[in-house]
Amino acid sequence: MTFYIVHELIRLADGHGGRIRLRANLAFTAARANDLNHALANISGIEGVQVNPRSGSVLLFYADAESRTAVLRLLAVADTLPARREEGAAVEAEVRPKSPFWPLMRFFVVRPFLPTLWRVVTAVWAAVPFLVKGLQSLARGRINVDVLDASAILASLLLRDFRTVSVLTLLLGLGDILAAWTRYHSLNTLAESLSLNVQNVWLLRDGKEVLAPIEEVAVGDLVVLAAGSSIPVDGVVEDGVAVVNQSTMTGEPQGVAREKGGAVFAGTVVEEGRIVVRVTKQGDDTRYRQVAAFIEESESFKASIQGKSERLADMAVPFTFALAALVWIFTRDFRRVAAVLLVDYSCALKLATPLAVLAAMREGAHQGIIIKGGRYLEALNEADTVVFDKTGTLTGACPQVAEVIPVRGRKRDDILRIMACLEEHFPHPVARAVVNRASQENLQHEEEHAQVEYVVAHGVASYLHGKRLLVGSRHYLEHDEGVDLASLAKAIAKQSALGRSLLYLAEDGKAAGMLAIEDPLRPEATEVVASLREMGFNRVLMLTGDDERTAKAIADRVGITEFRAQILPTDKAGIVQELTAQGCKVLMVGDGINDAPALSASHVGIAMIDGTALAREVANVLLTRSDLHGILTARQLARGTLKRIHTNFTATLILNSLFLVGGLTMLLPPGLSALLHNLTTLGVSLNAMRPHLNRHTHPEQAA
Repeated sequence: MTFYIVHELIRLADGHGGRIRLRANLAFTAARANDLNHALANISGIEGVQVNPRSGSVLLFYADAESRTAVLRLLAVADTLPARREEGAAVEAEVRPKSPFWPLMRFFVVRPFLPTLWRVVTAVWAAVPFLVKGLQSLARGRINVDVLDASAILASLLLRDFRTVSVLTLLLGLGDILAAWTRYHSLNTLAESLSLNVQNVWLLRDGKEVLAPIEEVAVGDLVVLAAGSSIPVDGVVEDGVAVVNQSTMTGEPQGVAREKGGAVFAGTVVEEGRIVVRVTKQGDDTRYRQVAAFIEESESFKASIQGKSERLADMAVPFTFALAALVWIFTRDFRRVAAVLLVDYSCALKLATPLAVLAAMREGAHQGIIIKGGRYLEALNEADTVVFDKTGTLTGACPQVAEVIPVRGRKRDDILRIMACLEEHFPHPVARAVVNRASQENLQHEEEHAQVEYVVAHGVASYLHGKRLLVGSRHYLEHDEGVDLASLAKAIAKQSALGRSLLYLAEDGKAAGMLAIEDPLRPEATEVVASLREMGFNRVLMLTGDDERTAKAIADRVGITEFRAQILPTDKAGIVQELTAQGCKVLMVGDGINDAPALSASHVGIAMIDGTALAREVANVLLTRSDLHGILTARQLARGTLKRIHTNFTATLILNSLFLVGGLTMLLPPGLSALLHNLTTLGVSLNAMRPHLNRHTHPEQAA
């Protein structure tokens, strides 16, 4: 195991201390993370350690250059660390959080039957961690929520109000448990949504197939993959032939042939055949590691409202202490001072907002929407303009034969049969559409034609029963081959007005018929566009490389009034930037490699799961179901989350103000004030975690 420095920040105050994040080249278990955490925490000068086995990262806060050097030396020999299996070592985001039911059961069921002295001892013992945490913050020169919590508990201890101490520690502990539970399950849901779900693979060793865990696979190993297998590594085919579905990488739904020397990628699937693959990439280069990195990064992308809430919570602490001091100066009543310390605004402000964000991300994952951070929930709520790329987003990126049109005197089935016969030799999407349509209509086409001539980007030519056949574009038949298409003029005008592409057939220099090809709209596209307008989007645009007439026909069908035609791939990002300069907050929906710059330039970018890997990587929101209703659900989820955050904020201010007034006037004793305050904190936290959508609802119903 080798660790690499990802980034490092030096503390400006002294120039010695700072924080450093390192990442391992291999994944490691929770047990190994325990060992690392314990060893690093025992190094003198280390102020904090976070070990994340899911992403293979280690985050450290160090006090001086000596402790930094000691850390690097230890990680250089991390493989030789002795194993330890003690309970309680802190491992970030991997250890399952405690259940909140046992603390509640212990307080309400067990505690009343305990002797008074034992209740006092347990109350003091439970208070110690919070007091220590507050002292540690003070030692670092910080006056924050931890210091305020410790002060409130200390005031209750001085008043010998041990029941209030118990209530405070119970509710503060419940808040931490709820936060840990939500974070743990949210990140696990994200991981399950994106991971390959491959636990074991068959390796070829000494001529025998051996089942091994995916973690043991190394560069150079031979992995055996049969039909139906997900490919868990990047590699090169050493033996065998197979059809591999690479839609997760390229967006192209049709399988491609892979034989010796061909490259395969993690995340793709073997549809037919059997191959032996030599692993070429592992560690940070594999899809597994990309998923882990995404999970880690998703936590760092806080919503600005979350950052504001956390800053506001910490800013409220000094004012609470100042108010307590004023109360002491004017009243000399320690119970009133305690009432101020026991009722503050910061706890609920700091806890409820991140819980709401994490809960929304988890709920989105259950609905097939991966939101890569809290800030993008805000962006989804703020967006007022939607820009769709046409192909693969509004349409299915899968051409189909819409109509077969023969010239007078020719049979429709003969036209389709002949064109399928010639096109079956070529792998491009239009050729597959022709062959598939003939197959659907059970039209058999025996290979009786002579050798096929293929003219790149134009068409094909061959001979059948002594007659020369041409299949291709209008330019190819009219300009290159001199075929008169006047007999199809009316049909050409009609089909072009519908935005369809045309493929022509000529026999011995005369037009025989044509096929109208269309990339069909997604069935939900029209409904989604209409719903987006109802949800507050002022403008909906479509970008396409088609000509003006085709673009208008498609835009009319889907209900879009604003479109840009004949757009080059490089123009898309410029259009998004132009809209942004006009004051629009753009939500861009795309799926291709050429959409990536526009997705990146937008206020928030959404990609489909069947899009290219680059588009999925760049997008801020990923729809894991091939359904545009996910856009509506994402918007609804974002709006609901922001509304709930504001509701919690208002409830916190009003209720805690009432409790504070009650405590200052002694209408409420300190213990009851503390209970009501902490119940408010717990209430807004539970409200933040409440689902916005019916979890059994299909995305379009949720919209």
